Amino acid sequence: MKKLFKFGEDVKGYNIPVLNEREIRAAAGILFLATFISLMFVLFNDNFIPIKYVVIFFLMDFMIRVFISPKFSPTLILARLIVQNQTPEYVGAAQKKFAWIIGVVLAASMFIFFIIVNAYSAITGIICLICLIFLFFESVFGICLGCKFYPLFFKEKVQYCPGEVCEVKQKQDIQKTSGSQFFILLAFIAFIFLTVYIMNDRFSVKPHDLTGSSNIEQTSQHK
Repeated sequence: MKKLFKFGEDVKGYNIPVLNEREIRAAAGILFLATFISLMFVLFNDNFIPIKYVVIFFLMDFMIRVFISPKFSPTLILARLIVQNQTPEYVGAAQKKFAWIIGVVLAASMFIFFIIVNAYSAITGIICLICLIFLFFESVFGICLGCKFYPLFFKEKVQYCPGEVCEVKQKQDIQKTSGSQFFILLAFIAFIFLTVYIMNDRFSVKPHDLTGSSNIEQTSQHK
């Protein structure tokens, strides 16, 4: 029974419980997509129903991860099915648990505001933004922002981080960024701002219907 509800898995060659980072990233992507779509309903349709459901599912999923076991998390189970043919990438379970506790706190705050109080404010907007940033960095870059705070509260060294970022190592040539690459990046950013400044008025004009069907409909309505 203790093994069933253990946080993390015992894998040969690893001296601490670990989790599969590929599953975690896939699950973060699922939650990011659900949260992002529900927020689009709020922004464009003033519809808070989807975000309320997402908050409940988000909170329940993270509470299962932290207080029961990650192996029973619905999103992690679905993620396992999605990435089951990929070679596992093992990460330390301890720092992930700490990051997910932060997730529980954020989701519980949203639950109180949206479900119990049934209200929104700048605070709820900030919390949603933080959740999206955390999920985005996890799913896209493989960077666990919540794990970054782990050393501030625990003295033991963080082990088995995604991409082995915990280990001190020298960058390979393919990982190094040259001065010309930095220049291209800065030039591209400048190009984006310049394009917005020059083309904003033109781009603000609503596109017309190329087929002319909208004009036909308007003419028929006038008749």
